[in-house]
Amino acid sequence: MITKQVTTQNNNSAAIGVFDSGVGGLSIAKCIHQTLPYENLIYVADTQYAPYGDIQHDILTKRVHSIAQYFLSKKVKAIVVACNTATVSVISQLREEIEVPIIGVEPAIKPAALASKNAKVGILVTQATAKNKNFIQLVERYKNDAQVSIQACPGLVDLIEQGKIDNKECQQLLQQYLTPLLNEGIDSLVLGCTHYPFLIKQIKAIAGDQLTIYETATPVTQQLKRRLAALSVNASLEQTGQCQFLSSKVSSQQQELFSKLWGQSVDLKPLP
Repeated sequence: MITKQVTTQNNNSAAIGVFDSGVGGLSIAKCIHQTLPYENLIYVADTQYAPYGDIQHDILTKRVHSIAQYFLSKKVKAIVVACNTATVSVISQLREEIEVPIIGVEPAIKPAALASKNAKVGILVTQATAKNKNFIQLVERYKNDAQVSIQACPGLVDLIEQGKIDNKECQQLLQQYLTPLLNEGIDSLVLGCTHYPFLIKQIKAIAGDQLTIYETATPVTQQLKRRLAALSVNASLEQTGQCQFLSSKVSSQQQELFSKLWGQSVDLKPLP
């Protein structure tokens, strides 16, 4: 059980905690940093247990609670669960136990379904998300009258975590997962994992310009911004936000990958 922490008016300069099983959540943390450059961020990559989609539910729950406890020890003013698997599996329980705002990620099914011209939408997800009942219910709730095809993508997260975004194996897997969706005639593609935005260039190389691609970094950032404003805990606009990066499995390879994906040199520290 996590000790409840209440957001107060006095922690405007407190950091925002962002976490994922690995580097995928950097796509969201980067958007937050670019949109709210005055906010301090603490990013945690639970690389020791990545990808979350491949571990048992009880282990996933323990890991998410452990990271949340770390954030609470740092007196964060908000937590962003920058992982689809963790969001659909554990976020409801977290919200019952923690009183700081908790922002999760949800695949952009609703806007994709509403905007699809031929009412055919594809979703790329991890195996765990594809089987999750909360996710299935989410699809049913927001698909409108669209035909929604869910494509599990085992192996993609592993390749991204290894920095193998541009190699032949990654291209072959993407081709394998995208082909049936393209054959069905989808015109909208939802990225249902925070790792997948790092493959947008590769997806476009396969699919061409026929797809509208939906990811979640911008809506998550806007929701975070609204929650901070509602609680009046925004940092001063004159402050320059500092970003800390931690991992449960630090390596020189990961340090290099973090820096590449973040767009500048990153000092990666071990998660205590």
